[in-house]
This record gives sequence, structure tokens and C-alpha cells, in this order.
Amino acid sequence: MPKSMTGYGRAQSMTDGRDVLVEIRAVNHRYYEFSARLPRACMYLEEKLKTFLNGKVARGKVEVSVTITRPDGKDAQIVVNRSVAEGYVNALRSLNEEMGENGRHWLEDDVRLSALLRLPDVFTVTKAQDDEDAIWAQVAQVAEEALEHFLSMRRCEGERLAADLLAKLDGLENMLGQVESIAPSVAESYRERLFAKLTDLLKDTNIDQQRVLTEAAIFAEKTAIDEETVRLHSHIAQFRSLLAEDAPVGRKLDFLVQEMNREVNTIGSKAQELTITRLVVDMKSEIEKIREQIQNIE
Repeated sequence: MPKSMTGYGRAQSMTDGRDVLVEIRAVNHRYYEFSARLPRACMYLEEKLKTFLNGKVARGKVEVSVTITRPDGKDAQIVVNRSVAEGYVNALRSLNEEMGENGRHWLEDDVRLSALLRLPDVFTVTKAQDDEDAIWAQVAQVAEEALEHFLSMRRCEGERLAADLLAKLDGLENMLGQVESIAPSVAESYRERLFAKLTDLLKDTNIDQQRVLTEAAIFAEKTAIDEETVRLHSHIAQFRSLLAEDAPVGRKLDFLVQEMNREVNTIGSKAQELTITRLVVDMKSEIEKIREQIQNIE
């Protein structure tokens, strides 16, 4: 069965205090398009993830989102810039002495630690640099699990789409069968109408039966739809066969739908019978529904 282009997969893992969450989502797209949402420090993962998905997804707009956190906070390091802190303290004390009057200090007491906390560049918080190979090993493992969920959803949705398409093909073939059952009588009906019209116009004049048969034969040849119905049956059979394959078949199905629509249009242009014309309208409507549905197939 073919796969749907839409899908979602999610997986999460904690290793060595590092929590990794990977989400894979995809929507319909004419071609394959990849994008990634990554932590700023892990942009190097984009090319690895793109390579990881190569061959596993053929069509669709795919986005991979990776979130990496350390709940224990061990990835954060606080660095004290002692020289900057000492500079602030000395400057404030000197200012205090200069601004004081009559032996009284401008500041009521010495520099408090809380004041230093608010001054810039005294403390710096940095993120510890994890080993890139270790991060990728964990991300790859989690991505593999997320991919399984993602592909599983695509397969399930693809099965539902295939079942719906098969039902629509059954309806299309049923209408085609009705057209085929009516078509042979169209030429005979035309011959009878032509003979009746000539009889009414010429009245007592002898009518050349061979001439009437010749005209009826020419009409039958112009309105014959045997070739179109045979090709349409063939397209429907190929469509069913493709729905049984596991490979990406969306583009092939799209081509077949165009050919099916072409044959039905030709049948409609040749139709000289009201019931066939109505059936052609219904067939075109069903083919349009099929065309819309296969836009979801990979």
C-alpha cells in the first residue's frame, strides 16, 4: 500500500543527564523538502539529519525539530570575573571617600554583594560544550524511534486513502460499464431515426436502403468509443496495481488520472445520447475526487 505524505512522529530519551526530544512532521508537497529546527549550538546536526532521512522519505515537506536540555543544570557554568569585581569595589570606595563631607562617607556602609550582582560583567553564565559525537549518537537513536512512529502514521493514513480510492474506482468502472452497455444501441437508434426522417420527407419516393446504411455506418464510426473504453479500463487496472505497491507512486497515479480524464472527455465529445452524456458528467466528477485524494499520496 502507498503511504500518505502527512505524518507525525515523536520520541524522547534521557542519557547522561541530557534530555533529547525529536519530532518529525510532514505535510503535502509536490517534491521532497527538508528543514530542521535545532538549538543554536547544534546547527551541525542539520546535515546529519538530512542524510539520515535520505531514502526514507520520497515526497512531502518534512520538518525535524530537536530539543536538547539538561534538567540537572550541569551544562551551565558560572564564571566570576574577579578583576572586574575588584575594579568596581575599588572605584566605589574611592568615590565614597571623594564624595564624603566632614568626615562622613557618601555611602552609608561598604559595597554590598547584592550591589555587585547587578553590575555588568561580574558574573558570566556559559554553557558547557558537550561532545558532538555523543550528542549525535543520542539524537540519531531518538530520531530513529521518532521516524518509526512517523512512518507508521503515514502507512495507516495511506491504507485509508487506498481503500477510499479503490471504492471510487469501483464506482467509476460501474459507470463505464453502463456507458458500454448503451453505446451499441446508439448507432442503431440513429439509423432508425434517419430512415424515419427520410421517409417523412420523401414520402412516396423509394428510399435507397443502402444509402441509409452507409450514412449509419459513417455515424457509427464517428461516435465509436470502443478504443476509449478499452484504454480507460487499462488505466483503471494500472491504477489498482499501483495501489498494491509499497513504493512511492503518487506521481504515477497523478499521470494516470490525467489520462483517465482525457479518455472520458473524448467519450463525452463523441456521445450522441443523453444518458451517456449524464454518465460522462458523473465520471468526470468521480475522477476529480480521485485526483484530489491522490495529492495526499507519497
